[in-house]
Amino acid sequence: MKNKEKKTNYDKGKIFVKIMAGVLALLMVAGTGITLVYALMA
Repeated sequence: MKNKEKKTNYDKGKIFVKIMAGVLALLMVAGTGITLVYALMA
């Protein structure tokens, strides 16, 4: 049981890290796009 629980926690950690990396990447792309649009409109 203990090994199974540790493996589950590790998998959840990996998934959480992937989600956070994806969110940060989306924020960077969105920020760049918004900056370009603002610069072109201003």
